[in-house]
Amino acid sequence: MRWGGRGGGRPPTSLEIESGHARFVLAETEQRPTVLGLIASGRMRPDSGEVTIDGARNAADLRLRMALVDAPDVSDPHPGVTVAAVVGEELMFAGQPATPVHARRWLAELGFDDIAGQPIGTVSPAARVRILSELTVLRDGVEGFVLVSPDRHGGRPDGWWRIASEFADRGFAVLVIVGGSAAAVIERLPETLASDRLSDATLPITPLADIDATILASAGEGTDAGEGTDAGEGAGDPTPEDGQPAGENGDDR
Repeated sequence: MRWGGRGGGRPPTSLEIESGHARFVLAETEQRPTVLGLIASGRMRPDSGEVTIDGARNAADLRLRMALVDAPDVSDPHPGVTVAAVVGEELMFAGQPATPVHARRWLAELGFDDIAGQPIGTVSPAARVRILSELTVLRDGVEGFVLVSPDRHGGRPDGWWRIASEFADRGFAVLVIVGGSAAAVIERLPETLASDRLSDATLPITPLADIDATILASAGEGTDAGEGTDAGEGAGDPTPEDGQPAGENGDDR
């Protein structure tokens, strides 16, 4: 995945994401991380620059292959919904048996059966990232995902960053959008210092303009997956095709 662009008199910003690698990128302010996640996963078109996958501009393919995970106001579960209910819904989207029994059984296999009845807004950040990410990769065609602002839930960044890295070790392309404090912690982890793939992952994405909340409201609800992107100044039309960002069958997961 690659993205890049120029705008607002600032130098070009670019980032490349590959299967089997986890990268993080810094995006501050309340709305910018979600907008960046929408662009990186093919669900919103930037005003300038481009988003590509395997060298081609193909938003539909990108939406299929690159999922959007836990993006505020777009694909994050309601905090009051139980973990089991979240799991049941995502199992249904993945085409798997999705009864309460199946949901609890799936959680037990991950070692989270004790939090099945707990509101997802109260679980630990690491457990949240593990559960939502594992559910995401159950979907057919998903080859990677964009995880949006896991640091907003608190906790230690090294916990959810190592989970993201585990998914990369399993062959997925993973992009984690974080704030400055989390980025500073991740940069200093031993495994991060040993990596040779951080040259552009630590640069802040500055060419994104502030986006009106009404654009985010039109983005719908849900999560999806992919492998390459290019984004520029701001986000204009919220959809690559017809003005409504949507994933497979209109679902943005």
